[in-house]
Amino acid sequence: MAKPSRRIAVLAAVAANLAIAAVKFAAAVLTGSSAMTSEGIHSLVDTGDGVLLWIGLRRSRRGPDGVHPFGYGKELYFWTVVVAVLIFAVGGGMSVYEGTLHLLRPRRLERSGWNYAVLGIAAVMEATSWAVALREFRRGQRGRSIWATIRASKDPSVFAVLFEDSAALLGILVAFLGVFLGERLGTPYPDGAASVAIGLILMVVAVLLARETLGLLVGESASPETVAEIRALAEADPAVARVGRALTAHFGPEEVVLNLELFFRVDLPMADVAAAIDRLERRIREA
Repeated sequence: MAKPSRRIAVLAAVAANLAIAAVKFAAAVLTGSSAMTSEGIHSLVDTGDGVLLWIGLRRSRRGPDGVHPFGYGKELYFWTVVVAVLIFAVGGGMSVYEGTLHLLRPRRLERSGWNYAVLGIAAVMEATSWAVALREFRRGQRGRSIWATIRASKDPSVFAVLFEDSAALLGILVAFLGVFLGERLGTPYPDGAASVAIGLILMVVAVLLARETLGLLVGESASPETVAEIRALAEADPAVARVGRALTAHFGPEEVVLNLELFFRVDLPMADVAAAIDRLERRIREA
């Protein structure tokens, strides 16, 4: 089940991105900046992605039924892959296209002060959203590096928001440099180049997000620590003589399917074997 703090991180990102997209597009119209147009596209795509992640979180909470006996936890992974595709195709593709058009048909910037004001406001709002996502992400670090935590995480909603907000902050920096250099050098080309760079940043983020989520969608095992704890619980039961293979697969961030091979004592009556199986299942679920 998705924790409320995770949904809060996603909704905080949606609210921030929607407001930022509006002011970025307004600045792009007022100044003719290609980088600001790309930033507006970026924030608009991030808004849609946040909505899709929120839908994935809600739908993945549904319990098992006759059609899906293991529940709907993998829907979160599916919607995260859709998010990655949208970031790459819509966000990255349109930004590169917009920047290329601007390089081919350059247009001088006007009233650049609006760009600086909007980028400053966007930086504050994105930084706030990023801080919320980082706080949620750090809860699962447990002393590991950022990349190791991403690789070990089974909840893509947390690192997806962190990826998007990090890309947004980097995009704001690139847009600022494009506007600043264009104004200082008296040429519109840095602005168009910044738009292309923002698109490439989005494409890189999309590839990283898709790569980390596809493994979860296909089916990843539980962590070695979890498997070791399961084996220890089984081995500690007096009815168990030996524990064989332990096969696990995540069907959601907090749903794991377990296939555990157990060898019981040969002198144990069948009734005691059945009772031991029920007892072990209960203990493993509780743990």
